Amino acid sequence: MQSLQEKASEWSGVAIDDAFSIDDTNLFNKLGLQTFINLSTNFYNRVYADEEEWFRSIFANSKKEDAIQNQYEFFVQRMGGPPLFSQRRGHPALIGRHRPFPVTHQAAERWLHHMQQALDSTPDIDGDSKTKMMNFFRHTAYFLVAGDELKNQNQQIPCKHAAKRDDS
Repeated sequence: MQSLQEKASEWSGVAIDDAFSIDDTNLFNKLGLQTFINLSTNFYNRVYADEEEWFRSIFANSKKEDAIQNQYEFFVQRMGGPPLFSQRRGHPALIGRHRPFPVTHQAAERWLHHMQQALDSTPDIDGDSKTKMMNFFRHTAYFLVAGDELKNQNQQIPCKHAAKRDDS
């Protein structure tokens, strides 16, 4: 059985090493807090103005300001900054937090479309950082799709920290 990371790589077209190249550089130190705030604001302005009603409806029960804060705090934490997200909301647990939403291939592509536009129009992010970030975002989007498909198949998602036991 393929792991969620392997499925994410297959579906996203991004190798695991490329997806996690964001760990090679402290992007928070390189770009700064305001850049992440600007990126998330730019992104969610696009999401909430999306022409596709089916996509906007995914976010209908969320306040835009909360979505922006959740996203930039997660990005800051994941990309080398302080654990802002965990301090306020607990462990990121991406699959669990996205469980109520339809995280389909179509939704992932629409999300990625807006993120690419937001990255391209956030001037303080250099080309190398944009590439690393987009590889991470693409892989993570499809990691969530894989998790959503397991949910829809009513399967348990094994925790990567679970120890294998031999009860014999």
